[in-house]
Amino acid sequence: MKLATWNINSIRAREERLLTWLGQEKPDVLCLQETKVEDSGFPLAPLKKAGYEVATFGQRSYNGVAIASTQPLTDVTRGFGDGVEDDEARVIAATTHGMRVVCVYVPNGQDLTSDRYPYKLAWFQRLRAYLERTSAPDQPLALCGDMNVTPDDRDVWSPEKWQGSIHCSPPERAAMADVAGFGLTDIFRHHHGDEKIYSWWDYRGVSFFKNQGLRIDLIYLTQPLVARCTGCTIDRNARKGQDASDHAPVVAVIP
Repeated sequence: MKLATWNINSIRAREERLLTWLGQEKPDVLCLQETKVEDSGFPLAPLKKAGYEVATFGQRSYNGVAIASTQPLTDVTRGFGDGVEDDEARVIAATTHGMRVVCVYVPNGQDLTSDRYPYKLAWFQRLRAYLERTSAPDQPLALCGDMNVTPDDRDVWSPEKWQGSIHCSPPERAAMADVAGFGLTDIFRHHHGDEKIYSWWDYRGVSFFKNQGLRIDLIYLTQPLVARCTGCTIDRNARKGQDASDHAPVVAVIP
């Protein structure tokens, strides 16, 4: 089984690229972020034709997450369900292929002085509490998505330039580590040691061609899935060409 996550940066703008990639790579489960479309506008029919059942949680022009699977999606939930008033579509979960899949688009945070920064840190706390309420580390669980944080300096093209900046600040990293402390393994890092490989490159300048990127798109697995996973890759080719998302898909293989 192939489990993938991809910040598509607008499903409507990237629909043809997505369908081409699905035809080539044939993931069994795909988590999408930044779909940027209300549920009524999501292109369900083309994905169904490609062999996927899809669950969506969207909003107009911003955010939006979805899970696509070659098998039925059951027990679909949207949001944290924690009673906190929040109108941002950032988390969807479903059971498929014998595992619980949680797809998230973590808030960017904007800047360390922005009020979006404490919102981001609080969001991580809500995510950890959500996992505690709804799952257990001895169950097959995959947490996938754009986490908008680099776990450590190996995930940054220039730690010196990014030191103390958004995506790389110690509080963000500590918050992500606390989520992982639930019993999750960063499966790409598990398989790639100290390799510096990235999943996001800024559109500005020639960041992609200079490989000046960050690894912020992550797949975390509980131990039952870690034991089965044989590898994890980042598909740089999907970032190439015109009209590409600024993120590349991350793919884990779980026989």
